Amino acid sequence: MKRRRLGQHYLVDGQTIRTIVAFARIQPSERVLEIGTGRGSLTRELAKLGASYLGYEIDGDNYAATLRVVRGTKAMVIRADAFEQSPAFDVLVTSLPYSESATFVRWLSSREFARAIAVLQEDFVEKLSAAPGERDYRGISAVAQIAFELRVLGRVRRTAFDPPPKVDSVVASFTRRRTISEEEAAAVIRLFSLRRRQVDSALAELGIVRTETYGERRVYSLAPNEVHEICRPQGRQ
Repeated sequence: MKRRRLGQHYLVDGQTIRTIVAFARIQPSERVLEIGTGRGSLTRELAKLGASYLGYEIDGDNYAATLRVVRGTKAMVIRADAFEQSPAFDVLVTSLPYSESATFVRWLSSREFARAIAVLQEDFVEKLSAAPGERDYRGISAVAQIAFELRVLGRVRRTAFDPPPKVDSVVASFTRRRTISEEEAAAVIRLFSLRRRQVDSALAELGIVRTETYGERRVYSLAPNEVHEICRPQGRQ
């Protein structure tokens, strides 16, 4: 699948790239992962740091371009879908296609890591941060708030990309609160597919058995910790 069809806008502005790398605070002993290397602009800066670097890219042309960028360094680039892999890493830095943002959050929620820095669509980050009861509070919001501490570190100009996107972008940091399984994340998304239903009714339809009753409360009113309690397997902390 070509990255343009995935909605990729390539990050090309040098100052923006250096700022993103500075936000990551990468130490020489850390393992660095980049998802979606694009043409290698961010990769070039990451490969200079002396840390262990691993990048994933699915597009053949972009993969070849990235290999040219890292030639002569110890950086490793793999042509594969990172979301189908389980690489070990300490720090993740990415400017991935916006169409993959929700997949990225779900994938990251099941990984152990120190910190992640991602360029994301501003509206999507606002959705991740939405509070219970708000219009934008969805399953992916609950997953993010269960798994991470999320912070917006700065804005990215549209002209920093080629081609410039029609949406606003931000640099966001993800610090792990807890790891949740892929099954738990999927259960959260299923629960919020019934977000306007009363909680007890939604749980009955999904076959989730819990001793608590929620009266007339709706799924969209549940706080992230309540969602986690409902969706995690019994006995798991």
